[in-house]
Amino acid sequence: MNTSAKLIFLCGKMASGKSTLAQDLAKHENAVLLVQDEFLNALFPAEITDIPAFVKRSSRLKVAFAPHICALLSKGVSVVLDFPGNTKMQRAWFRELIERARVDHELHFVDASDAVCRSQLAERSKTLPASAPWTTAADFAAITAYFQPPAEDEEFNVVRHEHP
Repeated sequence: MNTSAKLIFLCGKMASGKSTLAQDLAKHENAVLLVQDEFLNALFPAEITDIPAFVKRSSRLKVAFAPHICALLSKGVSVVLDFPGNTKMQRAWFRELIERARVDHELHFVDASDAVCRSQLAERSKTLPASAPWTTAADFAAITAYFQPPAEDEEFNVVRHEHP
């Protein structure tokens, strides 16, 4: 196992604070931060209008990035992935990276109630244009319906962050 690098990734409901935590972790760990939303917005502007479109493009991005993430890890560079790990299926990709790169990992689980997430979503949406996607309570409900907290049988090193 490469002990000098670590793969750090996150799990938590929409608007739970994952991206803010990812930024903090990258600074603290002196790690490269890769933010899926930034890449999707740059590569597929205005193409992600629903969940199936997101899944398709996100999958393509993961295929393209996997060898590069593993290369960074194999060179001793820790990586924080601000990519969703909110379902077992999504977390399987992180498992593949861990095994391929043979590195340590941390899964940071941001455990926040629906009420906290909805409040944070409303707050951050105030600064976005009215046409911005993924800003409504209906969007939150649709995406949160798929959420699965990490389970013991997945055997991840889980670091839990709870909102008060």
